[in-house]
Amino acid sequence: MTVPKRKKARANGEGTIYQRKDDRWEAAGYVLAADGSHKRVRVYGTTRKDAANKLAAKIADSNRGLPVATADSTVGDYLTYWLGSVAIHRLRENTHTRYATCIRLHLIPGLGTKKVARLTARDVRTFLDRLRTTCQCCAQGLDTERNACCAISECCQKRLSPLTVTYVHSVLKSALEHAVREDELPGNIARNVKTTAPRPRRFQPLTATEARQFLDTARSGGLHALYELALRTGLRKGELLGLHWEDLDLDAGTASIRRSLQRTQSGGLTALPTKTRASERRIALPTECVYSLKNHRQRQEAERKIAGVGWKDSGLVFVTPTGGPIDPANMTRRFGRLLNRAGLRRIRFHDLRHSTATLLLEQGVDLVVIKELLGHAHIGVTAGVYAHVRLRLQRQAIDTLGDALSPTNDHPDDPPAAAAVR
Repeated sequence: MTVPKRKKARANGEGTIYQRKDDRWEAAGYVLAADGSHKRVRVYGTTRKDAANKLAAKIADSNRGLPVATADSTVGDYLTYWLGSVAIHRLRENTHTRYATCIRLHLIPGLGTKKVARLTARDVRTFLDRLRTTCQCCAQGLDTERNACCAISECCQKRLSPLTVTYVHSVLKSALEHAVREDELPGNIARNVKTTAPRPRRFQPLTATEARQFLDTARSGGLHALYELALRTGLRKGELLGLHWEDLDLDAGTASIRRSLQRTQSGGLTALPTKTRASERRIALPTECVYSLKNHRQRQEAERKIAGVGWKDSGLVFVTPTGGPIDPANMTRRFGRLLNRAGLRRIRFHDLRHSTATLLLEQGVDLVVIKELLGHAHIGVTAGVYAHVRLRLQRQAIDTLGDALSPTNDHPDDPPAAAAVR
């Protein structure tokens, strides 16, 4: 008589693993939840080994004291877990800070008590509608301490902008997407809620005449080379302030954009990687920029000698009189004073970048070239931001064609001027 082989017992803490009717494998076990208690978590896989590995990873994190999100967690607990255990490893510090503020001020007060597994598209839609119509002074008690406005029943109707509401929605979608990837949720409820795309922020780039006036005024200051680069290449403010001399090849006339100078809460002024992988790029420098950068280097050497032992050798191209990095906020103030001296209207520093792209488009430069120069991740970003310019150029092209087809044209049989272009 053959004795059946005894089934191997599961190790302590391995959890339960079995095959479902839909042929998927399900594994379940107890892990440390975001609220500090131990809760049962379920994961799924196409094979037994796949499900076991997923559960083992969660149990290992739990044994190290790391909370694991579960579907029966509240939205508030889950967002706290996601922000502190997941997003912190994937986001730049300043982005993580903005996410944390968004979650603290809006998502937790609005949806924090609901269970993640029971969250519906209607819940999200109702929350976003309420966010659009609620005065934030009232919601956050901003006027309580100064006993004004909403605190004395005179609501100021300070509502969130459509752009901010869209941002809150995107943070919620990002957080729930992680729960879907971790097999905690079957789908991302927040993605089922469609919101109206906010109108793009209006900007008024400098005209060619204003740009020349701006550069003429900047020549009398110590940062003329920075403004030349900003207006002729479209570099971001952080990219300009994070530029090192080793990034420049003035003989070849090129610049390698590798980092961006940002102020962070933990490290102060810090050189961080560029905004996206596409932002890390090598660009050609205009002749005017090469000339101004060479003059700037000579001026910096003179400042180094004057500062003596007080000079901080940071290797940066644009520095303070003692060689340290320039704070982006101080750069913004200096830019505002320069606009006043030039007699120009107030614009943001970032509008110099928009001015570059707009002027290039108006000169007929191909959109792909502009995309590479600006370091956009996708050409759709470039096309979307500067759609108003392309529409104006289309209108000019149509008007030109209209003139050619006009009955008053004296030479109807002449070939169009574009026919000679190869």
